[in-house]
Amino acid sequence: MATRRDYYEVLGVPRDASVEDIKKAYRKLALKYHPDRNPGDKDAEEKFKELGHAYEVLCDPQKRATYDQFGPEAFERGGVGVPPGWGGFHDPRDIFREVVESFGGGLGASIFDELFGGVERRRGGPTEGDDLRYDLEISFEDAVFGAEKEIAVERLDHCATCRGSGAAPGSKRNQCPMCRGRGHVTRSLGIIRVSQDCPRCNGEGETVEKLCPTCRGRGLVRVTSRIKLRLPAGIETGMRMRSAGHGNAGPQGGPPGDLYVVVHVQPHDVFVRRGDDLHCDVPITFAVAALGGQVDVPTINGEAKLTIPPGTQSGTVFRLRGKGVPNVEGHGRGDQHVRVVVEVPTRLNAEQRKKLQEFAALCNEDSQPMIKSFLDKAKKWFGK
Repeated sequence: MATRRDYYEVLGVPRDASVEDIKKAYRKLALKYHPDRNPGDKDAEEKFKELGHAYEVLCDPQKRATYDQFGPEAFERGGVGVPPGWGGFHDPRDIFREVVESFGGGLGASIFDELFGGVERRRGGPTEGDDLRYDLEISFEDAVFGAEKEIAVERLDHCATCRGSGAAPGSKRNQCPMCRGRGHVTRSLGIIRVSQDCPRCNGEGETVEKLCPTCRGRGLVRVTSRIKLRLPAGIETGMRMRSAGHGNAGPQGGPPGDLYVVVHVQPHDVFVRRGDDLHCDVPITFAVAALGGQVDVPTINGEAKLTIPPGTQSGTVFRLRGKGVPNVEGHGRGDQHVRVVVEVPTRLNAEQRKKLQEFAALCNEDSQPMIKSFLDKAKKWFGK
């Protein structure tokens, strides 16, 4: 999936831009890249969609705050009007119309129609529901080994009483007599046509004889669905899982959107993950570093023995092949990288201090080549 550009950069505004500045920038660029002005130009169409996404986020204070903290990934194909942590987008053409109208009410809408052929929008009839986003936090172990999870998702579903129609049982929906099913009405002011949502059907194109008592004519009710997910071994932060048909149900009996679950993995006390490899620090004693030996090191599959060669320096990294994370696509496993850290003794007693002083007196250049090399290079700085 291609990485989205910074939304402020897309609109060409600074990060502290006001809402009015954002609207003006969007209106100018949307006029330039609108598909009706650039027929057949795929680049212009993509640019227009990108502008719509950026505008919808930055003009909403809550979404803008979320974007400033988490970036565009927090709004990838999410739902609209749901609890915190969820997000979504409308059709960019609708966003553009809203901006145009904000600069001149009905006059702005007529300008939109004049510029782009007076496109009629009929809102009545089934339409697909919004996709939803759910942020799932999992443990490090669940990410490594995979797991089954059950999540509770708040979503919109078709009303069981009216089956999504919005009409009470025994009642029905009829074509709106005012707009004749178009969803909007048009009137002329001289040479200018003003188009607006039909006030009788609120832009639906249809009216209901008697509203459903359960959903009050919306056709949708809010429900909580419990959904089981299978997390594959090797999944990591930022990966998305799609659950088809578990988004919001569509208006007027339309099909539901999809649910996108975004994974966030908790940090681990010992391991740090980089791709499919694991990294950890293991402290060893001065004696083991000097004399060599074996130490126990943790791995995600249990304890392992690591052989330390004599003269090992602090910071040396050893590789345990195949002890990393399973590749999420099934391409083997990563490695584990163990960095040994030599621990310098502290709080010595009298006997330990005496023995260590005797040892230091016995050391020479041959046993400490790094010190000798450093002193040779630094002689001129020491004035020797």
